[in-house]
Amino acid sequence: MSQPSYNQFCPVAMASEILGSRWTIVLLRELCAGSTRFNDLRRGVPRMSPALLSKRLKELEDQGIVERQLVRKSPETFEYVLTSAGRDLRDVIMVIGEWGQKWVETSPSLENADPSLLMWDMRRNLRVDLMPQRRVVVHFIYEDLPPAKGNWWMLTDPEKGADLCSDDPGFDVDLFVRCDLKTMTAIWMGLDTVQRAVAEDRLLLVGDNDVSSSMQDWLGLSPFAGIEKQAS
Repeated sequence: MSQPSYNQFCPVAMASEILGSRWTIVLLRELCAGSTRFNDLRRGVPRMSPALLSKRLKELEDQGIVERQLVRKSPETFEYVLTSAGRDLRDVIMVIGEWGQKWVETSPSLENADPSLLMWDMRRNLRVDLMPQRRVVVHFIYEDLPPAKGNWWMLTDPEKGADLCSDDPGFDVDLFVRCDLKTMTAIWMGLDTVQRAVAEDRLLLVGDNDVSSSMQDWLGLSPFAGIEKQAS
């Protein structure tokens, strides 16, 4: 990689030369979570420029962590798949996330929440098996954001899984979810609960009682939500 070498033979130093570049760990988080297409990776790191994403993927490929595979010739489509060396990083990424959840102060992250990243993560972890076994549409409305950024539709289907739309898909809505972005982010991170937010009038649920009453279960929380917080 292009960053300066530590000039040490210590394995920690050598690994840091590969993993220490800006955005690399976050990109690896997305790859370890199962994203393989360039556009899906972009949705997981929305504040990373496409040019830098391409550069980091090429660096990981050069280091034998990622393999670029052609999956379709017309139109030409590639996937980025973790190699054996890349798959060995999954436990490393989980431990970093667990440490961050436990020891890093939460407030700055909540103040800088990104609606597209939050919804993408929620969609990826959503428990379709706990939803009614039919098409279900949940309309999330973040009242503190402009309409163009604050309206999201989550669709679930027992056969197709979960899908996410930032434009109205045109289906009847089963549940309307109204709150501010900070509240939903805190719920997703395991720092708040649906029940508490509803009781304190920070979250309003209108629609199907079965869908609303089980929201805490099907929501699809962060994989680190169960880690007990030590920092404020």
